[in-house]
Amino acid sequence: MYLGMYSFRGDPAELLAGHDRMLALLPEGQLELHVCVQTDEGIAVLDTCPSREVFDRFSSSSQFRELVAAAGLPGPEIRHLGDVRSYVLPPGADTG
Repeated sequence: MYLGMYSFRGDPAELLAGHDRMLALLPEGQLELHVCVQTDEGIAVLDTCPSREVFDRFSSSSQFRELVAAAGLPGPEIRHLGDVRSYVLPPGADTG
């Protein structure tokens, strides 16, 4: 599993609403590990893909650009974080 980050700059309240709209556009069960964090500059979205190649292909695709635009979000800064080696969820957490 590969972790990448999308940084959206702007008013956090507007960006969080756009993030909610974006999630509503995605098919249920598509996301494995997805975290949205409010930052001083806006929001940061940490998202996993099966591999770096899949992340690169998706994050540079017209499908992704159209999804972001449809949600009313600005184009993000995209950052590669690396391969996920482990993660911990609380007992009973819904893992899909």
